[in-house]
Amino acid sequence: MDLFALTRALIDIDSTTGREREAGEFIFHHLENLVSRFEGGAVERMPVEGERFNVFAAWGEPAVVLSTHMDTVPPFFPSSEDGEFIHGRGACDTKGGIAAMLQAAQELLEEGTRGFGLLFVVGEETDSIGAQVANRHPRGSRYLINGEPTENRLALGSKGYLYIRLEAEGRAAHSAYPELGESAIDRLLDVLTRLRAVPLPSDPVLGETTINIGTLAGGRASNVVADQARAEVTVRTVGPAGDLKRRISEAVHAVPGVRIAEIRETPAVQLGSLPGFETTIVKYTTDVPRLGAWGEPFLLGPGSIHVAHTPEERVAKRDLLDAARHYRDMVRQLRDR
Repeated sequence: MDLFALTRALIDIDSTTGREREAGEFIFHHLENLVSRFEGGAVERMPVEGERFNVFAAWGEPAVVLSTHMDTVPPFFPSSEDGEFIHGRGACDTKGGIAAMLQAAQELLEEGTRGFGLLFVVGEETDSIGAQVANRHPRGSRYLINGEPTENRLALGSKGYLYIRLEAEGRAAHSAYPELGESAIDRLLDVLTRLRAVPLPSDPVLGETTINIGTLAGGRASNVVADQARAEVTVRTVGPAGDLKRRISEAVHAVPGVRIAEIRETPAVQLGSLPGFETTIVKYTTDVPRLGAWGEPFLLGPGSIHVAHTPEERVAKRDLLDAARHYRDMVRQLRDR
């Protein structure tokens, strides 16, 4: 199966988060075929939860591991192609990257290169559970090459991710007599206004911290004073978030009836560079912070993040070919360090 056909075959498997098993089996059998063709290799399913599993393969002691995720965001839609692009859910995030890594692995094996591995994980789009499990079972690699859409440029860093779920309580009343109630929506809006006024740090490499109020809901009906409300907020961080979390907590606790119901954090990371590669900075979060036990991280992959998670998701065929070449060259450089 050539690179483009492999990309389309991967896209055509629905692997929205939680449904990765079929994609994992496809990748496992593809790698099993490579193991049978090239000596010194082994492939395994790494159990995660239920029927979900990561896939790991290696030839020799893996100094370098190529890694990305199998899951995609919903909704699933199948592949199509034209002369320039392959379209479909996961085309750039990251079915195209998987295909390019598999192609690079085959080419490395054909030239006799050993001492590398591949790791494909589940759950990156939600809680990174696959990466967390893999991090408890490292295989001795010194370098990790993670695949995400960077337009085939080495990312020098990626922003962190701070997720905050807010819940507000009030007291219901007839809207004609608002003085008899307490609006949870008003309380929540007060907190959100305070959050938008919190000073946000910057970093000379990663740039500005940004905040987004992603969801906002509450109330029972238009003629009822709202007794409940909720919001989800995400902050893209550029460094240690301890002081920022303290300021956020102060803003929330300044308003009675509002609480932080859930908070999750993925830290910002600064990444390695290599001679001969163009570089960039990415604002999104990856599995890299959850895979620290797998070695010094690098981040590169085909396609643009600007079309990932959209109905227009696609990857250029030229980018796929270039990514396979880049992965091959990176493995050679890092393995021989």
